[in-house]
Amino acid sequence: MSNPVDAFSESKVAILYQAQQPPVKDGIIKPMKTGGYADSGADIAYALLQEEIHVVTPVSSPNPRNDLDWVFPDTEIGILNALAKGATVLWLNTVLYACHPIEKFADQNLFVVGQIPENVEKYDDKIVTNHLLKQNGLPVPDSVIITIDNRDQVIVPFSFPVVAKPIRGRGSQGVSVLHNWHTLTETLNLLFEEGQYGTALYLEEFLPGQEVTITVMPPGKYFDKGQEIEYPGYWSLPAVKRFNHESGIAPYNGTVAVTNNSIVLTEEELQTKKIQTLYLQCEKAAALVEAKAPIRIDCRADKNGQYFLFDLNMKPNMTGVARAHRQDQDSLSALAARKIGWEFTDLLINMLNQRWSL
Repeated sequence: MSNPVDAFSESKVAILYQAQQPPVKDGIIKPMKTGGYADSGADIAYALLQEEIHVVTPVSSPNPRNDLDWVFPDTEIGILNALAKGATVLWLNTVLYACHPIEKFADQNLFVVGQIPENVEKYDDKIVTNHLLKQNGLPVPDSVIITIDNRDQVIVPFSFPVVAKPIRGRGSQGVSVLHNWHTLTETLNLLFEEGQYGTALYLEEFLPGQEVTITVMPPGKYFDKGQEIEYPGYWSLPAVKRFNHESGIAPYNGTVAVTNNSIVLTEEELQTKKIQTLYLQCEKAAALVEAKAPIRIDCRADKNGQYFLFDLNMKPNMTGVARAHRQDQDSLSALAARKIGWEFTDLLINMLNQRWSL
């Protein structure tokens, strides 16, 4: 077949990054990531440019070491700036929500790479998402919601250790394993006093078994080793195992590069019935949330080896090895893609091929 890049000959791609915190929703706060994903946005833009895809940037000669030379803020002004420079595809490498500025441009002839904004807001809420998954027969850990008002009266229906986490979190930031009532009370009081995550927190049973992460891709046409392949349904990249946990939790990737604590499962492990079943469960979850771009689902086994889906991430981090000074920055999704023979650029080109009309 012809060069896959030919499919984008008319496309001019601009990458958006998060320039503002999402609105508070029912007292729940989703904190911004430092830099607002400008780092992964710059990785994406730089990698696409190396493939001779037309990338629109804020400056005419972007410096590979300066993230903000490559990405536009996800504000109305930022989007207008990208459009004024000729962008026809906006890559939504940002946290979306209902009434995000991108929705103001729905009447224009634009394509986007990313999720439906209102769906991201809905399914960023762990309560809503895990209830949806459980309703549809998917395994999720037992949980309870603790609010700033009920923290002294709430009954925890499972034994210690327990995991406390933000309801609208990001990766393992703000997540901790607690082994008794004293440390639980201390942690809750501290988190509520700081107010970083809002007026409620999510408490779930701790799963002591192996942790894996699965990236689920949306249906569509993909380029693979010179062939065009159509996937009629959601499909999974190979499972990535997490290791070197800190106090029972995989460290936040803003602190420890995932390449230092993550590896794709072996061929033998990938073919086990448990992992193959987990793929089907994650693909069902992706369909339930109507994913339009890759999502990442973190899963962990209990003491009996049964896997549970404990965190569905509508906006997986998409850093990758492209720029010279970031050679250890493959994301979990990029690691998984390499297992099927895709370089970071192959993953991005296939994501771009799933662009959809805003």
